[in-house]
Amino acid sequence: MKIYLFLAAMWGLIIAGGGIAVLVLGPISVSGLGEYDSIAGSALKAVIAILLVVLWIFILARVKNYVFKSDIRRDR
Repeated sequence: MKIYLFLAAMWGLIIAGGGIAVLVLGPISVSGLGEYDSIAGSALKAVIAILLVVLWIFILARVKNYVFKSDIRRDR
């Protein structure tokens, strides 16, 4: 039953991540660097996206550990 919690968390994070990418990361722009504005903006978006992926993996790992540790304890 708790595997559904893991699946729901996974899908929730996928949907939330897509929303954050479109609504928050999309409009970010950097100005004041001349010809390097677009490169700096893209690099900033990439760094934030990578940090979000790492955060999502951390959250899913915690949920997975909770689900499977409780299943192992229940089976004993």
